[in-house]
Amino acid sequence: MKRLIVWSVLTTLLLGAATVPAQANSRLGRKIDAFELRDHRGKNWTLEDFSDKKLIVVAFLGTECPLAKLYAPRLQDLSEEFAPQGVAFVGVNANRQDSLTEVGAYARVHGVTFPMLKDGGNVVADQFKAVRTPEVFILDGDRNVRYWGRIDDQYGLGDSSGYARPKVNRRDLAVALEELLAGKEVSQPVIEATGCFIGRVPSVDPHGDVTYTNQVARILKDRCIECHRDGEIAPFPLTSYDDVVGWGETMLEVIDEGRMPPWFADAERGHFRNDARMDDEEKAILRQWVANGSPEGDPADLPELPQYVEGWRIGQPDEIIYMRDEPFTVKAEGTVEYQYFSVDPGWTEGKWIKTTEAVPDNRAVVHHIIVFFQPPRDRKAERKARAEGRKLERDEGGSIGGYAPGSSPDVQVDGVAQYVPAGSTLTFQLHYTPNGSVQKDRSYVGIIYADPSEVKRKKRGAVAINQSFSIPAGADHHKVEADYRFERDLLLVDMMPHMHLRGKAMRFDAHYPDGRKELLLDVPKYDFNWQLTYELAQPKLMPKGTVIHCTAHFDNSENNLANPDPTETVHWGDQTWEEMMIGFMGTVAVEQDVFVNQESDSDSDAGE
Repeated sequence: MKRLIVWSVLTTLLLGAATVPAQANSRLGRKIDAFELRDHRGKNWTLEDFSDKKLIVVAFLGTECPLAKLYAPRLQDLSEEFAPQGVAFVGVNANRQDSLTEVGAYARVHGVTFPMLKDGGNVVADQFKAVRTPEVFILDGDRNVRYWGRIDDQYGLGDSSGYARPKVNRRDLAVALEELLAGKEVSQPVIEATGCFIGRVPSVDPHGDVTYTNQVARILKDRCIECHRDGEIAPFPLTSYDDVVGWGETMLEVIDEGRMPPWFADAERGHFRNDARMDDEEKAILRQWVANGSPEGDPADLPELPQYVEGWRIGQPDEIIYMRDEPFTVKAEGTVEYQYFSVDPGWTEGKWIKTTEAVPDNRAVVHHIIVFFQPPRDRKAERKARAEGRKLERDEGGSIGGYAPGSSPDVQVDGVAQYVPAGSTLTFQLHYTPNGSVQKDRSYVGIIYADPSEVKRKKRGAVAINQSFSIPAGADHHKVEADYRFERDLLLVDMMPHMHLRGKAMRFDAHYPDGRKELLLDVPKYDFNWQLTYELAQPKLMPKGTVIHCTAHFDNSENNLANPDPTETVHWGDQTWEEMMIGFMGTVAVEQDVFVNQESDSDSDAGE
């Protein structure tokens, strides 16, 4: 699959992890002064409006932050649970990029009935010293802060770009409320919160020659907006100044930590055509822009945005195949098991496939799509082969394409196609990520067939795979290995490591017949949310007898925040709480001239 990117379990593209600052205790016990803010319906609210309440929960929220979306229904449920005990909930939006209209839409979509207030100029956020969304504070009857931090431990960030546990292990906010209502001190009054930075008004007046229109918009055009635009899976657009201006600090954080743009291969090992890393000059421009107060600049300097094709990027397909007749319902929150939908396309003859484009019907919740084919088994031929003591040559099936944010349609170069035998069935693997409201999806794939008379080479997949491993409970660096041997000369064109939530690292080493060894790909910090196919800048010859040795490491300890259960021994399985160990590879026959032309085209595009 071309540039397959498996998106974030939480689709948390531009999230940051909050580090509890040294002055955390300065928030605890401090009295919050009276304030007055307007809600999305135009009503003014003050702290005096809650004078009869024993406790007040003040939640800082943002309309586009993925975690704030996921936790909106949870906060609503908590407000209903604790209302009979004299607890009031109040939402505060201090993001400069969020309008009152958007605050109202957030409340409506997520069913929030407690007051949602707009903090223009982030005055109230500054009084609380609030940092992130979502982030909650509990005020006691004297309006002193008694708790500050996260809502619970189900969703958040660790070393990866995001995690979603199957269930809540600790209801931090609820526990703090229960303890205060019982007259006790809060046992854990500060717990690390994760989420997006509050989009504050700059502390300096915008100034300088580095502007959004002249430099920043060009960087975002090249690096971000393919996903960060309306209708795509990124949680918010970055296509205008108003969209971008509140996200400056968050952008700097995720770029500095290497989470965006997503690229996890060792920068010192190998050369790849699809290397997405932002260079040092681009990073410096963004830092300067934020430090200068994020000036807008002259609108005349804005670059023209790419013209993204509505509908099919491959043109009209020869055939469109849906995953099923009726849409699948995606729940509002929690985790959704991988869904598998089997389809019989009715192919009575073999198909040579040149191009596929998998399309999510609902981009807001589709994490990724992979479309597999499974050939029919010829049991008579298998019995005959066994009787003759030989191995039956047959196509074992594989992927014909897929979708992930930022990925391209699967297009073969001229003369290359993938063969799918007659009678094959298709299986759609769908990974859904809830976004805070119930959604429906009916995804599909479009196929363009090759003229058999023009096919010169067959695109082949190869896998180094181990299905017999056992990862002990608590193991933080468990090694699993797998080999693939080339039985003929082939060109290796791409590699993709695949593991699940306990995956930690993987590398691909070539052991050549002449005794040489070569490291082809090293992914030292694997992230399930952002699995990439790494496309070699130049196809590499794998002589007959070459062995690709894949070495994976898994973290099944409690230190892995994405770990569904560190007390369980883990084996192979389809679902994310189980594990896989696969090194995918793409290969073609040795015909260099085709790839020379392909590289020339790529160089031309890069120059533009």
